[in-house]
Amino acid sequence: MSEPMRLNARMAAPLKAVHHALTDPAELRVWLAEHAEVELPQRYEFWGRHTPEGHAPHQRPLHVDDHTLRLSWLLDGEETTVEIRLEEESAESTALSLSQTHFDYREAISGNGGVLGMLQTFWCLSIANLVDHLEGRELTPKCDFTSPRMRERLLIGASPQEVYDSLVDSEKFSRWFGYRIDIEPYVGGRFAMGGFEADSSPAKVVEAEPGRRFSLEWPGLGVTTWELEGSDGATRLTFMQSGFDEGNPPYAGWMGWLSGVAELRRFHELSDWQPIWFDFEPPTLPEETTATR
Repeated sequence: MSEPMRLNARMAAPLKAVHHALTDPAELRVWLAEHAEVELPQRYEFWGRHTPEGHAPHQRPLHVDDHTLRLSWLLDGEETTVEIRLEEESAESTALSLSQTHFDYREAISGNGGVLGMLQTFWCLSIANLVDHLEGRELTPKCDFTSPRMRERLLIGASPQEVYDSLVDSEKFSRWFGYRIDIEPYVGGRFAMGGFEADSSPAKVVEAEPGRRFSLEWPGLGVTTWELEGSDGATRLTFMQSGFDEGNPPYAGWMGWLSGVAELRRFHELSDWQPIWFDFEPPTLPEETTATR
């Protein structure tokens, strides 16, 4: 069994408010899942179109106290364990640590659609929405596991040119995305995860219209597009994925991009912006996988 997946996030909310959002079914239906039912300590369930294998609930609580929530979640026939721990940093700040067993990073980067490879990006998007919910901000669209298409729209409180600059400038992109990205911001240029020297199969820039549109083509994986439109001093962002196998949508990658979009909005809208995530070290790509990605 692989090492548990781990995430650490910080939110400007009291510990009691975070705990309530994690254990109240009405709150869970806002930031986490289409359906949720909680009657602790016997029942903790969430399911629906925004949940992997969400046709029915597959969770049961193992332990709950004022600082800890631990549950079993049956996924792909495996009894995985999710543990969420809360730590009060101040009266108005809480650190959240989440781990889940059975996460398969090789499956995540292979693009084969396995549910165990979706866990990290599922929780990245979900926790980003929990943070924005607790801080009174608009949520980022969730992934719909019943749809083979990805096209989401949201508003960012910055001009189209400012948003565009943060999509094509390597330093800015790396800051909000939380991982080194090298970009050649012109049609035919490279977009390299981890930097030019680390990415042997970078995406290619296929559209670059300043303030309007930026598109990347991934080798064998389709196209990612950000479309920008001015809206009363803000930017209406349409985020799209196309050109992939609709019989095997890359949901894990979609959720990773959507969680990035959540941080992109915060990057532009919060004057004292700090990343949601801390002590985060992206796993190193296995050499044999890097060579074939």
